[in-house]
Amino acid sequence: MPTRQRSGAAPDLLRTRLDPRPLPANVTGVQPSGGWAVRLERAWGRLRRAWLRTFRPAYVARMRARRRGDCPSCPHDILDPRDLKFCGNVCGHHFAPEDDRFAWRGRLPVARWGWAELLLYGGGAALLVVALLILFPWAAPLPALAAFFVAAFFRDPPRTIPAEPGAVVSPADGTVTDVTRIDRLDDFPGPAVRVGIYLSVFNVHVNRCPETARVVAVCYRPGRFLNSRHPAAGDVNEQFTTLLECEAAPHRLVLVKQVAGAFASRVVNAVRPGQVLGRGDRIGMIKFGSRTELYLEDVPELQVLVRPGDVVRGGSSVVARATAGHCMYPCEG
Repeated sequence: MPTRQRSGAAPDLLRTRLDPRPLPANVTGVQPSGGWAVRLERAWGRLRRAWLRTFRPAYVARMRARRRGDCPSCPHDILDPRDLKFCGNVCGHHFAPEDDRFAWRGRLPVARWGWAELLLYGGGAALLVVALLILFPWAAPLPALAAFFVAAFFRDPPRTIPAEPGAVVSPADGTVTDVTRIDRLDDFPGPAVRVGIYLSVFNVHVNRCPETARVVAVCYRPGRFLNSRHPAAGDVNEQFTTLLECEAAPHRLVLVKQVAGAFASRVVNAVRPGQVLGRGDRIGMIKFGSRTELYLEDVPELQVLVRPGDVVRGGSSVVARATAGHCMYPCEG
């Protein structure tokens, strides 16, 4: 990474900011690997838009007037904010917060990207429970457990985000599997430290931004579906990588890798290059078992606070910070 130096100034604080890179062609939405749930929701979206055009033309005209941005290659017509759920990272349209009457959905403790699975898997199991309670009550506990499991898997509880300067929070819930020094990592100016986090099916699977940072690049790579604990899973499994540049000087780089697991895994990444994320903001999620890796620049002033075996919570557990007297960010006084 290029740096600039100025007389009397610390060279590290004057790094040249990186330009956001275009999304690669294989990123066609927030879940490019597709799957029946995405196809089902997109089919529902087509029916809903047809219904709105036919029976609510005034609403369509009003929302079109409020729609902002430009998208010459839009994947489909954007009638209201609901249409951005699976294409918001590739679509140039957006709505002002005051025009988004569906923003309340984002405050529900359920991951919006998993509503179809929750409705069909969890709802189907719940209906089966009702039927079994009438016909064969002794058989009801098993589907009840399945319904509870699906609901728990797609939970997205609110988190208290630490406000201390220089803190780096965990991008995922789970157990730290390794803290490893990497001699060379693409895009990083030097060595890096990798913090690997294993997410079991019982963890929250929503991924969060480790620091207030600007998205530089997003990359999607199809791959295999080895068990998340397998040492090679981070290299060969389906994955998204998000390269971030911290907003505060010296604009250190952070990389989050979302790695699919072995069981029905789909990786969701909803951010786009140039977007500025706050610490703890949602990046996406990994469905049904996974691994998340956090990469940080290996510099003397950075202290990693976790070790293998530690349990962390996405957005709230501090996994690294600047050591005393060696601020990653400008120190007061």
